[in-house]
Amino acid sequence: MIRTDKEYSAMKERLLQDEKLIQAQEEELKKLGLTEDQIKRVVEPTISFHQQLKEEVAYYERIKKGEFDALENLSGLGRILIGARIAIGISQSDLANRLGVSEAQVSKDERNEYHGMTIEKAQRILDALDIKLISKVESLPKKLAS
Repeated sequence: MIRTDKEYSAMKERLLQDEKLIQAQEEELKKLGLTEDQIKRVVEPTISFHQQLKEEVAYYERIKKGEFDALENLSGLGRILIGARIAIGISQSDLANRLGVSEAQVSKDERNEYHGMTIEKAQRILDALDIKLISKVESLPKKLAS
């Protein structure tokens, strides 16, 4: 997940470089006499990685605009917290200061997408970002007969 504008800029540049690399690989493989199917198999891993990178860039662009995916059963809460920080324009350093922890700790937590964090820690982050997360119960299983 892209977490800073610096990473975003680097990934945008990487996308451009990858496009040129893929095109150059395809041209070179054609010169070697490989079939279209053979060329496709050779460049497929690079194209797959390139597509993942494009999706990460698109996700970052969406969260910068404040567009978030729905949160289901707290799955993805870490990504929401990181996205919220990015959307409101607070750096990892600023968040660290607000939380009273080191920037290195925030960076580590975000690299792990806050995996295994407590509800209390999530609430401290929400408070530090001055945002409100609202969830609701949408479906309950039918009551089992006694």
